[in-house]
Amino acid sequence: MGNPKINVLLALMIIASFLVATVLHGWAQSLTASWLGDATPQAEGRQTLSLRPHLDALGTLMCVILAFQPTPAIQLGLGWGKPVKPDPWKLRMGPDMGVLAVAASGMIFNLLVGLLMALILHFVYPILVVNAVTMYVFLFLLVFASVNICLALLNLIPVYPLDGYHILYSLLPSKQAVQFAKSASYGPFILLGYFFLLPFLFSVVGLQGFILLRLGEGFYRLSLLLIGLVSGLSPYSPTLYSLHTLHLFAFIGF
Repeated sequence: MGNPKINVLLALMIIASFLVATVLHGWAQSLTASWLGDATPQAEGRQTLSLRPHLDALGTLMCVILAFQPTPAIQLGLGWGKPVKPDPWKLRMGPDMGVLAVAASGMIFNLLVGLLMALILHFVYPILVVNAVTMYVFLFLLVFASVNICLALLNLIPVYPLDGYHILYSLLPSKQAVQFAKSASYGPFILLGYFFLLPFLFSVVGLQGFILLRLGEGFYRLSLLLIGLVSGLSPYSPTLYSLHTLHLFAFIGF
């Protein structure tokens, strides 16, 4: 394996895709809350496709660092946006199921966007993979699809501020939910610790490839599998695999 390098163009594609995916995520949740009878997120400016209302500083910072990581690993587009906070008692489905529906809607929408983009890749592949310039357009579409799917998968984790936290909270009995809510203040630090501190500590003792630290890579590979199934261009087919290898792995010496 060669010296670690950073693919700056790929990093910028990842960050741009993450920012758009985050906006779509928050917009879908706010829209769902409105459909269910609660206009609180809309009143807070969340029912918009503007970028600023949906950004979370720590979540965006995590995405930027992972996208530019110079380590011999896959560059990722993982992070989170500002949580959408509906008023549970105004939701037609009730406080628990209403909160669950709002939380799940963001993940579902990101997943659908990713799969729709994968379907588009099926049709534009013969058009775009003809020269170096249009191949980068194809790569951006591929990255955008992958980042949306990865964002949906990441939000399954039941750690605040991810949607999985709100889903689990709404499913727990009241007593357990109150105890679980105490973990919310530590959530962002748990995520940052898992993606940054633990890999560093494990690398110090020579265990940087420890399987429990490869969750992000697992999300990435699963996203490619889903994209391949929908587009018909499997990452392991001669066509997409060669393009994928050239642009995503060559820079780290694989």
